[in-house]
Amino acid sequence: MPAGRSVDVVDLVERARAGQPRAVARLISLVENDSPARREIAAALTRYGGYAQVVGLTGSPGVGKSTCTSALVALLRAGGKRVGVLAVDPSSPFSGGALLGDRVRMQDHAPDPDVFIRSMASRGQLGGLSVAVPYALRVLDAARYDVVLIETVGVGQAEVEIAALADTTLVLLAPGLGDGIQAAKAGILEIADVLVVNKADRDGADQVARDMRAMQWLGGRCAGPAAWRAPIVKTVAARGEGIDKVVQAVDQHHTWLVEHGELGRRRRARAASEIEAIALGQLRARFAAVHGSAALAAAAARVAAGQSDPYAAAAELVTGILRTNSLG
Repeated sequence: MPAGRSVDVVDLVERARAGQPRAVARLISLVENDSPARREIAAALTRYGGYAQVVGLTGSPGVGKSTCTSALVALLRAGGKRVGVLAVDPSSPFSGGALLGDRVRMQDHAPDPDVFIRSMASRGQLGGLSVAVPYALRVLDAARYDVVLIETVGVGQAEVEIAALADTTLVLLAPGLGDGIQAAKAGILEIADVLVVNKADRDGADQVARDMRAMQWLGGRCAGPAAWRAPIVKTVAARGEGIDKVVQAVDQHHTWLVEHGELGRRRRARAASEIEAIALGQLRARFAAVHGSAALAAAAARVAAGQSDPYAAAAELVTGILRTNSLG
């Protein structure tokens, strides 16, 4: 956005709610680029939240997340639902940019006015997501998309943050990638609401499904009569096979969430995480404004020289912020 150009947030929000993709894209760009209007946008979106069903897709690289996402979009659209997609691509550690390859894979849906696809760079953020994803999700929710699909980077053991953001989390696995060991090691199995064994036409798919079922029982995920038991669905996403069963499993999980009060709990936890992230960001900005890097560098020098310990140095910096706030 050019410097000095004013933003009519109310008009943008109204046009987004009227189904104008350009308004949706503009709002997401503003929040992603940390525009001064971001706080006003958040306030304008507040009363329109809680509409969209949020589904996260995660898994190791190569399991077919983008292909599965595209197949899900096709089936959901066939059912008359408006679909938003937030596909997070890894950023280059050198340029900070991203390939945005998910748009390449989903070109078939580009002409559909009821499908909105946005690729977002992770910008080095751990957890498989971009820091702007919660804000973008609020925009799509306010714009009355029935389902929002969030696809993570696919980095393996770090991509569990999606569970805190989605109503339902799909964990994708595929034969021949060592997924059984990876899932057990990374804790990915614990976040799965639906397990999807993709590329099920390959040898070893049945074994992956058996391993996942065994790990569920060993991990206690099936304990208790009211506990949700993550179904295991086999798919060949490239041919659209089994995708209808994935949608059915997602709908069943959503019903279970509502009946057990879990949907409200998850969304409150999502709000708490978002508030915490904003508060920590403001404190970080306040620290930089008051002390800058000089105070941190001086504290680091004392710790490195053995004149202080890290806890004492950190406490001194925090005390300085609090003292400045009380005087201001």
